[in-house]
Amino acid sequence: MKIIVGLGNPGKPYEHTRHNIGFDVIDALAKKWDAPLTNSKFNGMYATVHRPEGKVLLVKPLTYMNLSGECVRPLMDYFDVDVKDLIVIYDDLDLETGKLRLRQKGSAGGHNGIKSLIQHLGTQEFNRIRIGVSRPPAGMKVADYVLSKFSKEEDVVMADAVHKSVNAIEASLSKPFLDVMNHFNGA
Repeated sequence: MKIIVGLGNPGKPYEHTRHNIGFDVIDALAKKWDAPLTNSKFNGMYATVHRPEGKVLLVKPLTYMNLSGECVRPLMDYFDVDVKDLIVIYDDLDLETGKLRLRQKGSAGGHNGIKSLIQHLGTQEFNRIRIGVSRPPAGMKVADYVLSKFSKEEDVVMADAVHKSVNAIEASLSKPFLDVMNHFNGA
């Protein structure tokens, strides 16, 4: 079984904000696979999808970003999913808006959701898809920026980033993540 986790914050005010791009990717996958996230456990919403490549769990933690690990670790334990079968999707301030960067390991880089996952998983070695949201304009606080919505121009770029992320996830179900990483990072 694979577990695909999109990071974000629950609730209407946070929908389609920069910090919720992980949720947007999970929603796009759920729609494409006709698999609404109707199950809940360990403070997360999820869907179990039976794909030709095997079973896949789509997850949106409802713990708020900074406590994401509190949902993901118990779900992984409950479904007996190994950390090598985890992919996490989240926003990245250090990448240009809409740019994807796939990695197999790394530090939290200041991202509190990833910090929580590293703490609860006990490792930095898990697959991830980082989606660029760029840095805030001068004088704007990071917290305000990541909780803001995209401009109309950015919406177009982010829709493409979500589409590419969905393609990367689908590719990762049948290919080694390293191969997927090399393909999508080179695109």
